[in-house]
Amino acid sequence: MTEVDDHGVPGRGRSTWLNRNVAAMAATSLLSDASHEATTAVLPAFLAALGLPPVALGVIEGAADALASFVKLGSGWLGDRTGARWAIATGGYALTGIMPLFFALAVSWPLVLFGKLLGWLGKGIRGPQRDAMLAGSVTPAERGRAFGFHRAGDTVGAVIGPLIAALLLGAAAQTAAGQLEALRTVFWVALVPGIAAAAAFGFFVRDPEPGQRSTASLLSGLRTTSVPFRRFLGAVGLFGAGDFAPGLLILAATTLLTPSMGLVAAGGLAALLYVLRNIVYALASYPAGALSDRARRPVGLLAGGYVVGAVTALGTALAFALSIDQPAWFALLFVLSGVLGAAEDTLEGVATAEMADPGFRATSFGLLGAVNGVGDLVASAGVGLVWTLLSPVVAFAAAGATMAAGALWLAVQARTERTTAGT
Repeated sequence: MTEVDDHGVPGRGRSTWLNRNVAAMAATSLLSDASHEATTAVLPAFLAALGLPPVALGVIEGAADALASFVKLGSGWLGDRTGARWAIATGGYALTGIMPLFFALAVSWPLVLFGKLLGWLGKGIRGPQRDAMLAGSVTPAERGRAFGFHRAGDTVGAVIGPLIAALLLGAAAQTAAGQLEALRTVFWVALVPGIAAAAAFGFFVRDPEPGQRSTASLLSGLRTTSVPFRRFLGAVGLFGAGDFAPGLLILAATTLLTPSMGLVAAGGLAALLYVLRNIVYALASYPAGALSDRARRPVGLLAGGYVVGAVTALGTALAFALSIDQPAWFALLFVLSGVLGAAEDTLEGVATAEMADPGFRATSFGLLGAVNGVGDLVASAGVGLVWTLLSPVVAFAAAGATMAAGALWLAVQARTERTTAGT
């Protein structure tokens, strides 16, 4: 079993899994998420205040998620090929950090789209490098806890960001500030933790395997992936085709609550519900990873998380079908969304780390991201389009059915692998 030092560098003495690298990456993600999740919480209300339809949010979110995910594949391979994972990741955090600036300056959708694409380009660039460095910073038996702790830190930031946004909107409601001005204030404030995240990663994180390079081409690297990993990616892709962005759940809550509360109040409450979602996400991430370490069944556990996602989508469809405007109903949906997020982000990473060839670890994480990107584009843009052209009931019901199909595929794979391992 590989040993690591207090910085997460292999071969320099035994230490706990909670080393400097793991802690620094968690802190960096906390700051980054505090920034971009604050913008995520109010972006639906901002676009609505600009007079844009739901399809605009779906296209912006879907296109940005797809770009981030497609870039992950090339970025992962580049990190494996050049050994410059730390530098690439630091640059990616910097791009995401300046994203709120473009939202604050926007007067229509083009600059919002550009800012989102730029920020998510940075997210795609940094993701495979960080995850590969995180996987290399601990022993294989501790990866679930390390990934779970990182996701928990990531999500604490996702709690802080929307909470700050809600507080800023609440303060603005007590003044004469207009809706757009109040929303722009959130974007300006979000710049601070975003820039701090890039600085934190650059100063405190070290590559645990510095200078390690692969000489293989991207195509040859992809050909080395195992059959179980390819099947796993198929299930991830099918589920992802229904896994719409959280922004659409925020928009659903804002839409159904606005008639009784008004836009700013509904947007503020939706932001608080998003905070609730992220609190659940943060609390559930480490237990999900620790359970994975103990049970050694990340794929089976992930299938259960996917079922929770399908229930969330179907519950949203039911809210529109029955015109539910009760905050408690949406609180339940956001709690379920938090459980899904914890299972999805933690266990997909653990499963990929276990199935990946160490020499192509960043590439494998990039491939996972690319598959998720196809699903993100189909899900977010598709739900937004069907919502606009047909109805939100049809949009979210179709998403739920697709997610359920992905959960079933993954459950079958988990059962097959368990049966094979027992023979």
